[in-house]
Amino acid sequence: MHHEATPPTIGLISYGAVHYSVRPKLQSGACADSLLIKACAQQISTSTLLATVSLRILGGAHQTSRLNPIISLDPRDRGEEDFKSQIDSCLHLLPTIPELHSIRSVDTMAATCVDGFTQRPVKKICCIGAGYVGGPTSAVIAKQNPDITVTVVDLSEARIGAWRSEALPIYEPGLYEVVEVARDCKDGRLTPNLLFSTDISRVIDEADLIFIAVNTPTKTEGLGAGGASDLAYVESAARHIAEVATSDKIIVEKSTVPCGTADNIREILDAHASPEVHFEILSNPEFLAEGTAINDLLRPDRVLIGSQKDERSRAAAEALADVYSAWVPRDRIITINLWSSELAKLAANCMLAQRISSINSLSAICEATGANIEELAFAVGQDTRIGPKMLKASAGFGGSCFKKDVLSLAYIAETLHLPEVSAYWKSVVDINEYQKERFAKRITKRLYNTLRLKKIAILGFAYKKNTGDTRESAAITIVGQLIAEGAKIAIYDPQVSEAQIQQDLNREHPAEVVKQRVQVYPDALSACADASAVVILTEWDEFKTDKVSHDAKAGATPNHKRATSPSSSEGSDFQDSGVGTPAPIERTEFIEQENNVAPADKRVDWAQVAATMKRPRLIFDGRNVIDSEKLANLGFTVECIGKASSRARRL
Repeated sequence: MHHEATPPTIGLISYGAVHYSVRPKLQSGACADSLLIKACAQQISTSTLLATVSLRILGGAHQTSRLNPIISLDPRDRGEEDFKSQIDSCLHLLPTIPELHSIRSVDTMAATCVDGFTQRPVKKICCIGAGYVGGPTSAVIAKQNPDITVTVVDLSEARIGAWRSEALPIYEPGLYEVVEVARDCKDGRLTPNLLFSTDISRVIDEADLIFIAVNTPTKTEGLGAGGASDLAYVESAARHIAEVATSDKIIVEKSTVPCGTADNIREILDAHASPEVHFEILSNPEFLAEGTAINDLLRPDRVLIGSQKDERSRAAAEALADVYSAWVPRDRIITINLWSSELAKLAANCMLAQRISSINSLSAICEATGANIEELAFAVGQDTRIGPKMLKASAGFGGSCFKKDVLSLAYIAETLHLPEVSAYWKSVVDINEYQKERFAKRITKRLYNTLRLKKIAILGFAYKKNTGDTRESAAITIVGQLIAEGAKIAIYDPQVSEAQIQQDLNREHPAEVVKQRVQVYPDALSACADASAVVILTEWDEFKTDKVSHDAKAGATPNHKRATSPSSSEGSDFQDSGVGTPAPIERTEFIEQENNVAPADKRVDWAQVAATMKRPRLIFDGRNVIDSEKLANLGFTVECIGKASSRARRL
């Protein structure tokens, strides 16, 4: 597929706290050697520059002799103070060059020029949507661009209030530390540049660039119900922008949307905005994974920007690329067709979901034949055409995006009269539902086909570790089926509140039934006491078996502050967009957080669990996070996804 990368950065000049990036000037008619100096507040030291900075300033057809021939400055060849002095003398000449008249001081950012069109630099950003995408994305952009003011808006005063407090509305490892820097000036910056507001109209009007990071759920009624994306929040955001904008804006789709949504936004803006106001619409989908979102933002595989081919759209894309280039290497910032960018996000999520369903389908065969799914996944993953990532069998995928996006793609194929394509993608969701139901039935059958009045301990309710998000969690379906069998459910999750658990289960079952049969516990040990079975549904590190001893004290639980309920949208007119791309199984780069990986002394003491459970001490591992042989030695019988049972050893 053809794609055009943004102009590469040739070098960087550091001057005090300001850093100038040098890249080719694309203005039509300019000499090919002409370079444009651009300021970007990227906090790196001159001593870390990896290449010689070469400047050659040529003005149109007239060569500027004062900076000719090439001036080569390399911090490796001279002392840092001498290097800064040389830069200082060069910078004093820049304002006198006609072609660079917009540069008046060392802290002035030059405008972006593309084919003669000048796009003013982005100094103020508005993000509509204060959730899993909008919040972390805005925080990282603000941290990395101290000269840009980033304001996150929402009509929910409660949510905005939470973002202004120590108890952020979502839990994400490393998020609070990033917010502290930009919001509270923890790095010594003079003024905060990460703000949160309910004054949406004012912030929109003042912004140069607006991210739309609102929810796009699956429609529940009307045309396309059960498949099509509901764009009501996108439409609402577009109308609000049109009604209040008095100056030109760059509108950026952050939400996952169907191909062609930019055209819908354009139509709304053209119909409702002032004719004097010009809008450029870009696609910039997120590729974050809950639990590793901050790491994914700081070290992205790629930043995708979709634009049209006219000069205004290209200049807008370049302005957005400049925001990211404060910390993302230019070769990872890719510009493609606007519609291709919209479709790329859907395609990525669908192919990841497809991979999970593929390995889960094989787990059923493994259980029936005696093969081991982890050995199978390892063997298959050694093929470089396949690779080892996303081959972790489980009780089913969850999260706000996978199911929604697969159904959206299937619906798009259906509307394009491609029924075979639609059926193919629907089967990905079908396998996922089958996996959850199959796991729940396995629990029931193993407990002699009756769960009536038996206590079943559920460890983990979030759809994955390191998040409090329960949207589409496999636990909701599995616990629901166990409730229907008459079981008494004991739930422990270190990040999901009791209110959230009750809300999720009340959607499928009468509130009175949930109240009678479900109890939420503050720790794993108390949840497992007197249980007939333990079911692991989230791969929290504290459930792992790195440390198993017969005399250890009960493991303490991580001391996280519980985040405000992420799934509740009450009081919020702009729902946040969910993060859907899961973290790779193996990551070599990560941010170390105190509680990101639970130390051994904070983990569940399985010996104590064994002492309090009812025989035959059944454990159903829906995430394959425990060592079944170790637990068998403690007297447990372990049932894992894609593996034969590990029978208890006689003690």
